[in-house]
Amino acid sequence: MRDVHRTYDRILVLKLRYIGDVLLSTPVLTRLRESFPKAHLTVLVNAGTEGVLRGHPAIDEVLLVERGNWAGDVRLVRELRRRRFDLAVDLTDGDRSAILARLSGAPVRVGYNSEKRWRGRLYTETVQADRFVMHAVPYHLQATEALGLLGPPPAPTLALAPEAKEAAARLLKHAGIDTVHPLVCVHPGARWWFKSWPPERFAALADRIQRETSAQAVFLGGRGERDIVDRIAMVMRSPHRSLVGHTNLQELAAVLEKAALMVSNDNGAMHMAAALHVPVIGLFGPSDPVVWGPWGEGHRTFYKNVDCRACFHPDCFRGEENCMRQISVDEVWDAVKERLHSCVPR
Repeated sequence: MRDVHRTYDRILVLKLRYIGDVLLSTPVLTRLRESFPKAHLTVLVNAGTEGVLRGHPAIDEVLLVERGNWAGDVRLVRELRRRRFDLAVDLTDGDRSAILARLSGAPVRVGYNSEKRWRGRLYTETVQADRFVMHAVPYHLQATEALGLLGPPPAPTLALAPEAKEAAARLLKHAGIDTVHPLVCVHPGARWWFKSWPPERFAALADRIQRETSAQAVFLGGRGERDIVDRIAMVMRSPHRSLVGHTNLQELAAVLEKAALMVSNDNGAMHMAAALHVPVIGLFGPSDPVVWGPWGEGHRTFYKNVDCRACFHPDCFRGEENCMRQISVDEVWDAVKERLHSCVPR
């Protein structure tokens, strides 16, 4: 394709994945806006992920897909066709989004087909990129390169609403967090259990942070993390502070913005912190940080490079020797100390 002289007036970008995936696709939006400043840019995402797109300077409109709602998809297709897109860029690499891209009526359709499935026939241009050997940011940008749009990779963008910042200040005050001491945000949740560091290790790490530095630790997460954070609270010996289940995505981002450091499993909140230029210590098990690590400088990841091909969700046969348990408290604590070296020990 690579026609750098062609312009597009109405562009549809599809990313029907999770929070972190959507955020890591935002460099595509930035590049499209830079290349087509007058175009109307619509983004189609799964409901529940739109919070990380709020206020993005490249976006004119966000449309939502309800998962598992094919009847709703029929109504959505009518909406898509009514907008008369002339370009659809599908970043999902999935069947459902490929169908929606085709049914949108856009005459130019760019998408991925890593599994070499029938969906490749629904695009006018299939992106040739290996998602297992490059980070998600340049991988997504391969779609714009297929359009002839080149240049240094833009960084993921996460904008914060003023009301989210105000809410975050109230939440932190209610949780007993002051503005004098450094804040370390800790996120113990993950989409799958085998991507989670053990709760007792998060507890031990938070205790060391609060006993041996001047920093305060606060646990973050959604309602689904309440059980694991309760388990952490039961074994902690220093003050336990938690905002789990009390923030929406924008408020979570506003809390992260105030942090000196974030310690997290591989999840969407980790990428939110990185997009806000907060240093991240990322704990990785079956997913490779080369592909899914926090984007940017100043981050640290732990990854034992265990071959997980013998296991498949929901089973892991390694037991106490699984990839997350191979990450020790001591090595994570050393990384935290290095980052918080300016804090005065208590």
